[in-house]
Amino acid sequence: MKSSSNGGLVYSTDGGRMCPECRRPILECTCKAKAKAVAVGDGVVRVSRQTKGRGGKSVTLIKGLALDSIALALLGKQLRTACGSGGTVKDGVIEVQGDHCELVVEELRKHGHNAKRLGG
Repeated sequence: MKSSSNGGLVYSTDGGRMCPECRRPILECTCKAKAKAVAVGDGVVRVSRQTKGRGGKSVTLIKGLALDSIALALLGKQLRTACGSGGTVKDGVIEVQGDHCELVVEELRKHGHNAKRLGG
């Protein structure tokens, strides 16, 4: 048996590879089922701009979308295309490179979301 730096079981001769999150064998892992579950929000999508920890470069953050991971990735792709820039989806938050808050709010409203601008 091997242990990772945080003390979690990585491999067991009984079950094979172990999931680092739920600490079960990969075949019995429950983490993927949780990831597919729809995130529940208050119905308001919040759009903000952030530069903290990014070397002075601004990023538009979209939080509060009650979508599953696949739909979130698809919406992220549509927003990045509309803005003409790159970005990613991390932990249920869509990140679009650059300051595109107003454009993102307009696009989200076109898709039927209740979008609200945060910050100045």
